[in-house]
Amino acid sequence: MASLTHDQYTIAWICALPLEMAAACAMLTKAHTPLPKASTDPNAYELGELNGHFIVIACLPAGVYGKVSAANVVSRMRSTFPKLQFGLMVGIGGGVPGRGNDIRLGDVVVSKPVGRYSGVIQYDYGKAVQGGQLEPTGSLNKPPQTLLTQISRLEAKQMTGDRDDVPKIVSEVLERNPEMNRKFSTPEQETDFLFHSSYHHGDQGDTCEKCDKEQLVKQQRRDTRAPFIHYGLIASGDQVMKDSETRDRLAQRHGILCFEMEAAGIMDDLPTLVIRGICDYCDSHKQKEWQGYAALTAAAYAKSLLSVVPAYYIESESLKSNKERHWVVSLDRNPRFVGRQAEIIELEELITMPNGPKRIAITGLGGIGKTQVALEVAHRIRDRDKECSVFWVPCTSHAMIEQTFLNIVQTLGFHDVKPAEVKEKIKIYLSSERAGKWLLIFDNADDREMWLANNDATAALEDILPQSDQGRILFTTRNGELAVDLTASNMITLPDVDKETASDILESLLLQKDLLDDPVTTSTLLEQLAFLPLAIAQASAYINKKRLSLSAYLMLFQEKEQDSVELLSEDFRDPGRYRDIRNPVITTWLISFQQIQDQDQLAADYLSFMSCIDPRNIPHSLLPPQESRKRTLDALGLLNAYSFTNSQDLNISMHRLVHIATRNWLRKNGRFGYWIQRVSDRMQTMFPDADYTNRALWREYLPHALTLVHDSELIVQQEQYIELIVKIANCLDSDARYHEAEVLYRTVMRICQDRDVPEHVTLTTLMIISSIYRSQGRWNEAEELGVQVIDRSKAVLGEEHPDTLTSMLTLAKVYRDQGRWNKAEELGVQVIDRSKAVLGEKHPDTLTSMLTLAKVYRDQGRWNKAEEIEVQVVEARTAALGAEHPSTLTSMSNLALIYQSQGRWNEAEKIEIQAMEAGMAALGAEYPDTVARMSNLALIYHNQGRWNKAEELVVQVIEKRTAVLGTEHPDTLTSMSNLASIYHNQGRWNEAEELGVEVIEKRTAVLGLEHPDTLTGMSNLASIYHNQGRWNEAEKLDVQVIEGRRAALGTEHPDTLTSMADLAYTWKSQGKPQDALSQMEKCLELCRKVLGPTNPHTRAFDNVICEWRDEYSSSSSRTPPAAPIGIELSQRLQEILPGSVAAVMASQLARGKHLNLFRTQGLSAAGLFTGNHLLLTASKTSSPTLEGRDLQEVD
Repeated sequence: MASLTHDQYTIAWICALPLEMAAACAMLTKAHTPLPKASTDPNAYELGELNGHFIVIACLPAGVYGKVSAANVVSRMRSTFPKLQFGLMVGIGGGVPGRGNDIRLGDVVVSKPVGRYSGVIQYDYGKAVQGGQLEPTGSLNKPPQTLLTQISRLEAKQMTGDRDDVPKIVSEVLERNPEMNRKFSTPEQETDFLFHSSYHHGDQGDTCEKCDKEQLVKQQRRDTRAPFIHYGLIASGDQVMKDSETRDRLAQRHGILCFEMEAAGIMDDLPTLVIRGICDYCDSHKQKEWQGYAALTAAAYAKSLLSVVPAYYIESESLKSNKERHWVVSLDRNPRFVGRQAEIIELEELITMPNGPKRIAITGLGGIGKTQVALEVAHRIRDRDKECSVFWVPCTSHAMIEQTFLNIVQTLGFHDVKPAEVKEKIKIYLSSERAGKWLLIFDNADDREMWLANNDATAALEDILPQSDQGRILFTTRNGELAVDLTASNMITLPDVDKETASDILESLLLQKDLLDDPVTTSTLLEQLAFLPLAIAQASAYINKKRLSLSAYLMLFQEKEQDSVELLSEDFRDPGRYRDIRNPVITTWLISFQQIQDQDQLAADYLSFMSCIDPRNIPHSLLPPQESRKRTLDALGLLNAYSFTNSQDLNISMHRLVHIATRNWLRKNGRFGYWIQRVSDRMQTMFPDADYTNRALWREYLPHALTLVHDSELIVQQEQYIELIVKIANCLDSDARYHEAEVLYRTVMRICQDRDVPEHVTLTTLMIISSIYRSQGRWNEAEELGVQVIDRSKAVLGEEHPDTLTSMLTLAKVYRDQGRWNKAEELGVQVIDRSKAVLGEKHPDTLTSMLTLAKVYRDQGRWNKAEEIEVQVVEARTAALGAEHPSTLTSMSNLALIYQSQGRWNEAEKIEIQAMEAGMAALGAEYPDTVARMSNLALIYHNQGRWNKAEELVVQVIEKRTAVLGTEHPDTLTSMSNLASIYHNQGRWNEAEELGVEVIEKRTAVLGLEHPDTLTGMSNLASIYHNQGRWNEAEKLDVQVIEGRRAALGTEHPDTLTSMADLAYTWKSQGKPQDALSQMEKCLELCRKVLGPTNPHTRAFDNVICEWRDEYSSSSSRTPPAAPIGIELSQRLQEILPGSVAAVMASQLARGKHLNLFRTQGLSAAGLFTGNHLLLTASKTSSPTLEGRDLQEVD
């Protein structure tokens, strides 16, 4: 038997099964002696000769089939036999029967390019399209041109009826090897069962003897037993195709003739022709008796083909280059690699351009995919350049580097080289001309001390790097600073993969593809994994192993931090990574943490500091200060170089999973508690108070402060940081984040109780919580807590103590919110009397109490009383504080609201402008009270019908509040609601509706569906529907508002009564006069009970009902048209309203509006009455209510 060298074997014959390998070996005309191979190559080879060709036969490992296994076998085969020109994938497959292709068992299918496909289609890889179909993407390499030419020759020969080659070869092999007859001879034709696609095998046993023969497809009998040869598309996938209906669907869609499992894994690695003998029909029926014969017919065709392929072609191709090419790469190509195309193309261009950089680095976060990108580049360089050698050096340890260099020197053919001289020998060789073109890849070049020269005697790896115009060196490294030192900034930094690529990676790794059917869960999971390829691979391995759904994994991952740590610590096998390195995400950065600590302790300290707070948008000012600005920049630069952080001019962001890993690292080293305390000390020093001027700063710090105070490590030592917690809670309250503020105030309350602090401190905290309840519209809870605080204050501090009076005033405000104006008035008078006695008439607290009482009078329609008090307060504050003091300006604005209530528009406008301009000069245009005065001035313009000026001012208010408070702050939403009302009155219905809906949605999200402000927004939207004639939609909202206000405010609250009146008007407009009248009578009855019979609101309702009764008296079955306005109405208005108000309403009605009082033009009514006025019913049924604002007192 002949013995050749590895380089002389030029054809790879690949089999999946021992049965196929036996058929292949039987075809050889001469067997060769086995050759030695590297220890890293586990393949078993049979060598031989056939028709002048030297052939290597390899079989897949037992029981390990599919694309990945085939790709691994071919990759190692190419490393051992570097001159392989092409491959033949020969074996059995499943045929696709059909009218257009009469495929029978024992026939042969040969891959042939069709349309855009190369001859093999990877049917289980692609993109999902409409209807749930999977559209294959990309294109596999075509078989070599010489083979395509010769199969065309054979195909033409067979068309003339010459089919004797294959059966002749089969007969010769069986005659020469009689022991093969039992498994490889031709089965009886009667066992070629083809059942209808809809008939499945079921439980009839291992054979089809018990299957229903009535379900057989009638096939025309052939006039020869010779197998037919078919040419076309072969489908390759990871699963055995055993479903006839899926077979037919895919075959019809793509024109497939045969299904198999391996070809797609090798087409791009080695130009290959696929030859399959048909042993079944890709259905559930068992026909194993055909496997041997099908394997033999496929092998016979391969032999027939090689008989016409000239051997000299192969020889000439193999000897084209005088320089020997080498391939020393320890990792197999990743058949599931997706994405990074832009970076790979750029790397290929840099490596192959004639005058390109000699050294290039791929940088990025550990786990981002640097190794996979480099590996794909290595394979592409080998595919495109037959003369370029590729050497791969893993830099995971000194020992690994030494071993790899030994392998390289042996591959290059150098013998008897001393270990100490190996690196220098390789450097000299690769720097020489005779080395030819080469690519040297150093993977995981992260250790600075390993690479760069230092003061000790250890040689740096940089010194052994070869230099040649024909060679390129590629590094992968996490250390961006080291990359700059090694490559002079010739770097490509891998960013986070995008959402689509991350989803493709997940899809390629999951066994159950249908897990991706929930796009929301998929997207959320990928976001939690920070789109990190290594994290996705780890999660996929766990999901596959435990057979979890994505939602189950996500729930576990999000439940608590320790669960996330455990999941990210779960080790998993990854053939694309080194066996001596642990793969979990949580451990992949541990060595980097240690390298950073060794290189720059300040950088390690910053990393530890940032792990205790929110990882996003960390202000530079929050970090512990350093004497040297350069030291800070160096430390942050090092963290950036490792891609752990991303520092901008104003803030720093930390990678989410690095944040988790750092916290775990600190815990394992017993340092997390220390850092929590250190960061808390810094935060307590830096966090500002809730003054308006600090708003921008506290908003920067809030996410980090909240992360800190809610950390379990800090909770056990919260008593030390009560000052910090109070400041955070105050800022949350100021930002209308009431629920979060309440949680922290309750924490303060618990600490107070545990520490036995003075009672007045506890009472102050309780009063603040009561105030938060009030802001949330939880008025019953606010009242209950307020009463408790007053009782305890009286007992502990005394009835006349200022804190007791403040508690009483807060409760009076709650009564006012509830519409219990008499209770509010009673308590307000008590506070004023006691405050005057204890503090004096001019004391600021006394004046504040008077303002609260004035607001109650305004709610009651007692405008003269309200005006009298407001004037007193303005005069007192002007005398004591000055005309431009914020408190004085606040009083002036509240007086302007009184003038609006009285319809004294010009006076209201004048005083509001005066207060606004003075506020701008003293406090600035962005100050909340200045903006509130602008809003109130817009309200005046609105009530005067000066729509454009009102709109212009409200738009400014929205812009300022959005910039200062944010888009979801209650004050911003109030301004948006007012703008919607202006649009409504301008007839811009669609804009009004759109803005109204937005306000409701945001209030529901921020305040809740039952909050009074949300219900007011819904009531306003109902008004818009009402005026558009969309009665049913208006009615639905009106009913919802009534139910919500009854639940939240009570049946007798003025806002509830307003809602009842709104519904009455809607019913009236719908032609339900009796229902409307009955509803309005209920309103009147409750008004008499709650407000009294002489109240202006009660009298107004009484007049409406009288008018409606007059209308309905003539007919009980229809609603008569509205009568024209007359003198009687003006007289009636004069009786119940101030003169100027009546005049305005009468003039509005004279423009053609409906007769009844509450159906007047919405602008007028909205302007006449503010707050909780029941007369606002008039505008609410035709126009949304403009929401004015009482300016809060400045302490």
